[in-house]
Amino acid sequence: MTVSMEDLPPAERQAPLPSAERRGPEGRRPQRGPRPDRPKRRDVSGWVILDKHVGMTSTHAVAVVKRAFNAKKAGHAGTLDPLASGILPIALGEATKTVPFVMDGRKAYRFTVQWGIETDTDDAEGRPVATSDARPDRAAVEAALPTFVGAIEQVPPRYSAIKIQGERAYDLAREGETVELVARPVQIDRLAVVEHDGERTVIEAECGKGTYVRALARDLGRMLGCYGHVAALRRTRVGPFSEAEACAVSALTDGSPEAALAYLRPVETALDSIPEVAVSRDLGLRLMRGQPVILRGRDAPVEGKAFATCAGILVAVGDVERGELIPHRVFHLGGTAPGRSA
Repeated sequence: MTVSMEDLPPAERQAPLPSAERRGPEGRRPQRGPRPDRPKRRDVSGWVILDKHVGMTSTHAVAVVKRAFNAKKAGHAGTLDPLASGILPIALGEATKTVPFVMDGRKAYRFTVQWGIETDTDDAEGRPVATSDARPDRAAVEAALPTFVGAIEQVPPRYSAIKIQGERAYDLAREGETVELVARPVQIDRLAVVEHDGERTVIEAECGKGTYVRALARDLGRMLGCYGHVAALRRTRVGPFSEAEACAVSALTDGSPEAALAYLRPVETALDSIPEVAVSRDLGLRLMRGQPVILRGRDAPVEGKAFATCAGILVAVGDVERGELIPHRVFHLGGTAPGRSA
């Protein structure tokens, strides 16, 4: 049982000693034992494909992975809401320079729509704002899905990270302000019903950057005249990363930083969608100094994005213009970074 000062009778409480008495007979502060050494942060570079569990924020997930590797630098490629689970790619070290390539990639989700209730957040955490006793059958849901496939205009949820005059929409909504968001173009490539029980429908979606699944559930419920919100959400793919290569949080935290390296993927994994150019050591050094180089050989790309490697090591990513590679990002993959066989 823990006893605090407030639990003792007044006579038994002892005031703190004056600072002079705490210092000892010679006025010196008593010696303390040596502080334990903190693990030194390491230059770790690569991608960790985390299978985030429900309840964890993306920011917390990054902190956990960074601590598991004792890494100096880390960041994620696309926020995943606490209520959602699934793929959260986390970049360490030099891999943070390739985050935009992952965020611009295609994404896939599996989500559950609860019919009959629309909420102010468009998910299960929100307050109901509209209800209906109507429930769609599977055929009605499947007939409505093609309306949302292709290039469409979508109004984001009021509780989203979109900025309005410098303020996040969710901050304004939480303060009780009226949030009016304009429709934005998004690309949805595929929607398919995988389960339906009357009250709920499980749908798979493949879409591009900026698509809100919560808004999709909201708009689908309005079209069907029964309202709806997302009751469960799982992200199954982000760019080149899928569930098959993901690891649980416990796989990283239950072992040592060295054991965690087994889950580290090469930095260039994020660049799978653009061509690779192998260059000589001299050209590699020029690129790493930020200087453009002329690409030779019939297999060299003529235009567009490309990344350069020297002896299998990533050195730069940039644009090819008229046979010349102009680097926009250069890499210094010293320290700990996995090879291509990892």
